[in-house]
Amino acid sequence: MYKDLSITVIIPCLNEEQGIEQVMQRMPAFVDQVIVVDNGSTDRTADVAKSYGAQVIHEEVRGYGRAYKSGFDKATSDVIITLDGDHSYPVDALSYLIEALRHLDVDFLNASRFPVRDRNAMSFKHKFGNWVLSFAMSVLYFRWVRDSQSGMWVFRRRILEKMKLTSDGMAFSEEIKIEALKAGVRFQELSIQYSSRLGEIKLNPWRDGFYNLWFLLKKRFS
Repeated sequence: MYKDLSITVIIPCLNEEQGIEQVMQRMPAFVDQVIVVDNGSTDRTADVAKSYGAQVIHEEVRGYGRAYKSGFDKATSDVIITLDGDHSYPVDALSYLIEALRHLDVDFLNASRFPVRDRNAMSFKHKFGNWVLSFAMSVLYFRWVRDSQSGMWVFRRRILEKMKLTSDGMAFSEEIKIEALKAGVRFQELSIQYSSRLGEIKLNPWRDGFYNLWFLLKKRFS
């Protein structure tokens, strides 16, 4: 419990044995529920997460969005915070972000990775692709969003009932922000420190980038 709010942290994982240990070691004591969604790992990700007290859900159907939707179904707290299992998002910033949610009086807080301070955390190709996708989303939905692809969000669980989340893949990151904007909830962005990931890189920048752009257009005009 953080002051008057109960907190659930959801972490989707696919072979993140190294990173999830670092994440769990730094998890603040005020977090009421940690849900690790194991999306078909073949390493010790689930065992490591359980050893640190996480509630592990096994989602056999692969997909970033599919993993998050499984996690959302099990969340019980007032506020949901999302993280990646590779230790690239700052676990130490959770109290800072919750305070921002409270004092800005918002329902959805997007943790923007920009400006990227760690030169090794994101390649120029990824920065450019993110800029293209964020610009496209901003134009299509008439609201500037600096980091449409960020995977760290802090939001009030009650707003999930206002969202129609359909993506099972990487486009889920942009879709949840689109749905928040469409629902008219109070939305803000705040910069965070983004770091180099631990473990294997699974993102395919060209495939995922073009798919996410297609998804944006399809969702806007369908």
